[in-house]
Amino acid sequence: MKKATSLLLALAMTGTLLAGCGSTASSSAAADSTASGATSEEAAATGEQVTIKLANWDTSTQPAVTQLVEAFEAANPDIKVEIIDVPSADYTTKLSVMLNGGSDVDAFYIKDADTMIGLAQKGQLADLTSYIEADGIDLADFNGLAENFNVDGKQYAMPARTDYYIMYYNKDVFDAAGVAYPSNDWTWADFEEIAGQLTSGEGANKTYGAYLHTWQSCVECWGVQDGQHTIMDYQTGYDFFKPYYEMALRMQDAGFIQDYGTLKTGNIHYSGPFSQGTVGMLPMGTYYMSTLMQSIANGESSVNWGIATLPHPEGVEAGWTVGSTTPIAINAASDKQDAAWKLVSFITGEEGAQIYAANAQIPGRSNDEILSTIGAVEGMPEGAAEALAVKNIALDRPVADKVSEVNQMLGEEHGLIMLGELSVDEGLAEMAERAAEIVEE
Repeated sequence: MKKATSLLLALAMTGTLLAGCGSTASSSAAADSTASGATSEEAAATGEQVTIKLANWDTSTQPAVTQLVEAFEAANPDIKVEIIDVPSADYTTKLSVMLNGGSDVDAFYIKDADTMIGLAQKGQLADLTSYIEADGIDLADFNGLAENFNVDGKQYAMPARTDYYIMYYNKDVFDAAGVAYPSNDWTWADFEEIAGQLTSGEGANKTYGAYLHTWQSCVECWGVQDGQHTIMDYQTGYDFFKPYYEMALRMQDAGFIQDYGTLKTGNIHYSGPFSQGTVGMLPMGTYYMSTLMQSIANGESSVNWGIATLPHPEGVEAGWTVGSTTPIAINAASDKQDAAWKLVSFITGEEGAQIYAANAQIPGRSNDEILSTIGAVEGMPEGAAEALAVKNIALDRPVADKVSEVNQMLGEEHGLIMLGELSVDEGLAEMAERAAEIVEE
């Protein structure tokens, strides 16, 4: 399954993280500032240790990042890595400030992959092409992900990790309803039908057959799942979203899912209902696996869970899904680019991939061995490796100009449709009109 993480990915994720200013943490308890101002070349000449700064968000919730840095430092004792840890809500803003400040950071994760284009246009990303060629790195090992960060023949970032949508399900809810667990080859029509079969009870004792989170991606992503469209295809009138809005509204009206208004006004996070065992199915990103396992290990949840490949549209091959990638790049203004490249190469290399996999996270380079490692992680459900073995991953947001503005607008219109303030046709028409204004202005 060398193709397990397909041609298209740009991220994430996880649309769930954004970061900003926060505390600066070192990978060691006592930060040794020896030669912290030295360039890579100066450090190599004198034998002194060079310190580089890596920007990341919410590091305490991402143990893999700390482990990656520790393993890198052990393999490269002449380089020390200082993690600039930023709260997720402010990360993009803080990163912009650091990059505008010159060499305040050397290497950094890009939280929203679609912002890479803007950073490249500002001249803030180092061209990694010569490093890649010198080290003989085969970008094919990234299963098509690396090409998303190549602009005019220059490689500006490398895929560090990926995430894509899968289906989480509660085995106890299925067992109580006498319904067979989902297979890895099922359709969205099957999903809607099964949700109805799983729904039971009333009021506070009600079990919902499924849960669709308030993000527009939890409806609109199914419209781009076939790889034929992106959220930038406004010329179509966004007709490819229509079947999935109609499905979501039918399920909401039938009571198979909690209604959008309740979820939004209650600021309910998707992890709550699923981990508490009140919903049967949850389409969500692979990033939730580690969070759920930690919740169970901490005694905060006892949900008996499984995962299946995301349902596919009629006429589309099983194993097609939607996702994103988290790239890592080097500051063009850094005077320690050689040392920073060593870190980037390590994180995106085979050793880095195994560290991500051991934390139940999918690295940028993925294959059968990596998925087997993830499936064998303590706490992962039976059959996880098979469920994760997807064949194609369409971008939730393409790496393109003005995609962030279009995505924000789609979220506004999404809320109006789900609240019933606009019909599906009216909402899609407004989406198309507003997207044209954004892109063509």
